[in-house]
Amino acid sequence: MTTLSDERGRPTVAELVADVGVRLYPVGRLDFDSEGLLIMTDDGAAANALMHPSHQIPKTYLVKVRGSGFGAAAEKLTHPLTDADGTRFQGAQVELVRASADTAVLRMTIHEGKNREIRRMCALVGLQVLRLRRIRQGEIELGTLPAGKWRVLTAEEVQFLHSIR
Repeated sequence: MTTLSDERGRPTVAELVADVGVRLYPVGRLDFDSEGLLIMTDDGAAANALMHPSHQIPKTYLVKVRGSGFGAAAEKLTHPLTDADGTRFQGAQVELVRASADTAVLRMTIHEGKNREIRRMCALVGLQVLRLRRIRQGEIELGTLPAGKWRVLTAEEVQFLHSIR
């Protein structure tokens, strides 16, 4: 869970970094059904800069979807979309990575980070998200880091964080 404590006793991100020696806070969130890169920091200014919409920090995801007409759906996702409650989503950068008869993997880059944004956008074009994995945020990439593990940022990644303040 992308929270520091959970009233239902589920494991949280705080437990993943309990051995770091300082209190860290998650930058942004991943919903319960998502996985991948989650930046943790004790630097409030860097956290705010990464999360604030005015900085338009790109977030890239690999998205496994079920549906059909993947090429047309991917094209629609590149344009602004509005859902039934009036929420407007900017278009995403979308690449069709691979497709089979009824599933595909898309690489999607967004800049807003609205609640369940990718899931909602995909639903608007007739796609059901089966798996959602954040692989990049700004200049920081997940790479081959296994699930449930953490690493210290490189000097270049720290410099990126300082550059967006």
